[in-house]
Amino acid sequence: MMFHHITVLHQEAVDGLDIKLGGIYVDCTLGGAGHSSLIASRISGGGRLIAIDQDDIALANAEERLAPYMEHVTLVKSNFRRLKEVLEELRIPRIDGVLFDLGVSSPQLDEAERGFSYNADAPLDMRMDRTQPLSAYEVVNEWPEEEIASILFEYGEEKFARRIAKEIVGERKKNPVTTTGELVELIKRGIPAAARRTGPHPAKRTFQAIRIAVNDELNAFKEALEAGIELLAPGGRTSVITFHSLEDRICKQTYQEYSKGCICPPDFPQCACGNKPILKIITRKPIVPEEAELSENRRARSAKLRIAEKVEQ
Repeated sequence: MMFHHITVLHQEAVDGLDIKLGGIYVDCTLGGAGHSSLIASRISGGGRLIAIDQDDIALANAEERLAPYMEHVTLVKSNFRRLKEVLEELRIPRIDGVLFDLGVSSPQLDEAERGFSYNADAPLDMRMDRTQPLSAYEVVNEWPEEEIASILFEYGEEKFARRIAKEIVGERKKNPVTTTGELVELIKRGIPAAARRTGPHPAKRTFQAIRIAVNDELNAFKEALEAGIELLAPGGRTSVITFHSLEDRICKQTYQEYSKGCICPPDFPQCACGNKPILKIITRKPIVPEEAELSENRRARSAKLRIAEKVEQ
């Protein structure tokens, strides 16, 4: 059984799409099919849902969960960065809504053998698509020390990135690092004891950084978000849930960039640039989970929802 991260926020994310009769919608992050089942239950007439995931287990589960709605649903195995190509192959020129939920699905975290979790000993993997060649094993055992330190600092915002990278490289000179448990011990060795006693699990930031690097998550998201905006019909909406400050920054800055109007200097008597906004931001501040939801689901504590609408041009 696959479960979704959150309840209230993913309901609001679907509500934010403002689903219309006969509309075409894309769930770029099928996962446990929580969003997709909500969207599919509201589609009627000639409406259609395209649900994308690169995980075979997620796709197999979705066939069961979405069985009552499959006449309106198309499941696609792909990375969402190929959104444009996926829709071209399906001969869909315009969509009415696109949704992203950027958290790792709970089943991926809970299945020890996937290697996403620092709470269980498992092979170093962390691939969303298990057919891709790059895994956490290659990052940890083959990447240069400087590059490991760089991703830990940039993607994990880990202030002890250099010390952890040094521990990893020192260990792998003797023996390859093959499991998540071994990696956790190296991370702990790289973080001073006083720092380990406060805050979240000491391995959280490093595991997050390696996962983002393995799956090229930030670049994939930016490409897919921009493609989704381009493909939206006027009045169509984009709805994004992020769980990481870097992802949220990409979403916020992209929305701001696409919602800009005139960019002429303020002393110009009239507009000379002709620049018109492409998006209208619906959520000036991100929607975040309420306390009741957080008490039931700690994984939702960093979630933020942002919604924007394509402007009529």
